[in-house]
Amino acid sequence: MPELPEVESICAGLRGIALKKKILSANILTDYSLRQKIPRDIVDKASNAKIIKIERRAKYIQIFLDNDVVIIIHLGMSGKVLIKDNDYKYQKHDHFELELEDDVRLIYNDPRRFGLVIYSDKDNLENLAIFKNLGMEPLSEDFTPEKFGLILQNKKQPIKLSLMDNANIVGVGNIYAAESLFLSGISPLRPSNELSEKEIKILHGNIIQVLRNSIKLGGSSLKDYALVNGEKGYFQNNFFVYGRDKENCKICENKIKKIIQAGRTSFYCDNCQK
Repeated sequence: MPELPEVESICAGLRGIALKKKILSANILTDYSLRQKIPRDIVDKASNAKIIKIERRAKYIQIFLDNDVVIIIHLGMSGKVLIKDNDYKYQKHDHFELELEDDVRLIYNDPRRFGLVIYSDKDNLENLAIFKNLGMEPLSEDFTPEKFGLILQNKKQPIKLSLMDNANIVGVGNIYAAESLFLSGISPLRPSNELSEKEIKILHGNIIQVLRNSIKLGGSSLKDYALVNGEKGYFQNNFFVYGRDKENCKICENKIKKIIQAGRTSFYCDNCQK
């Protein structure tokens, strides 16, 4: 599932092409439901409005229009937001389209249909159920080592699970939790509330650095994820542990271990991470 760096990379791509453009028409391209049906009145809400801002909140793309409507897109497991031109021929799993001025078409494609395309009035945005219980944004100024420590201090669950819980911190996900823990020398099995103040500060810094590095490389393309131009991200080429259980640690040559935590696969080096 695309995480924070992937969604941020898509938002950046959209800003570079779609920002300030008028929506000539919005089109629902299929009768299939995504996570829920695309609301039919999104066509009237979006048509003839101008895109004035594109932001990421957690793993959601928010497209703000000049009529105070916000289009919200979640990529689910296999969703893509692609920029095409007027020569584009619809593909099998295209579900939604914004036709913009200047020969630009924004296409939402999702083979597995776990994604989401909805809208909200701007003033009601934070009242939506999908946003109500979200934790801190790890790339915001509000995310400090002190506040990070407060999140962890009463949690006995393994630190990897705390990092992946969007009620604590949004968008970190499996890949970036694994990579941040490796760089911090912390085992994914360690209880969250047993990390020292020094370890919390190191992990805090590595979470931010790993996310920023991934954004610079366009995110991680393992299966379906792609940038708006259809190209893949490159951060997967820099993985230290994620998906490398058949390989040796890049630091100590120890075999990377693969375990299951709460139904999710974890990768770590039990020599470098304690």
